[in-house]
Amino acid sequence: MENIVKKILKTGIKSEAAPFPDERLRVLRGRLSEAVLRRFGRALAIRHVDAGSCNACELEINAMHNPYYNLEGLGIHFVASPRHADLLLVTGPVSRHMELALKRTYEATPDPKLVVACGDCGVCGGIFGESYASLGRVANVIPVDVAVPGCPPSPNAIIQGILTALMPEAETQA
Repeated sequence: MENIVKKILKTGIKSEAAPFPDERLRVLRGRLSEAVLRRFGRALAIRHVDAGSCNACELEINAMHNPYYNLEGLGIHFVASPRHADLLLVTGPVSRHMELALKRTYEATPDPKLVVACGDCGVCGGIFGESYASLGRVANVIPVDVAVPGCPPSPNAIIQGILTALMPEAETQA
């Protein structure tokens, strides 16, 4: 144990520096809070639906919860039930066995609802396209408000897509 502590003290901190505060983000947080309250009357609740992805997008979605991206700090959280959701975040090409589940999830989400297709597979079918096993892009099954391309898209791109769905007039100046 003593050797480990000595090595830690000798090596020091080797991580990257914390990002600088961004005044634009403070302004955006205020505008976002106003937009969410105006539209939904409370915080934004997201229901994530994996319609058949490879899970690369899910890794990036999970990264949005870490302190660096701090999605909860923007007043956005994930919920387990579509009945409590305001926005559906759909990843992957829609596999044939997920078509009915995705449609039911969409129908169970109360109005006004938003849909964000995440990743190349959700946006255009990706490398899977349309086949005997895949219906392709999410828009082939339910209406999509915002498409976030990338394989996988970065957490910043996903957050920007969510904010674009909320505040289309602002085009998220963060």
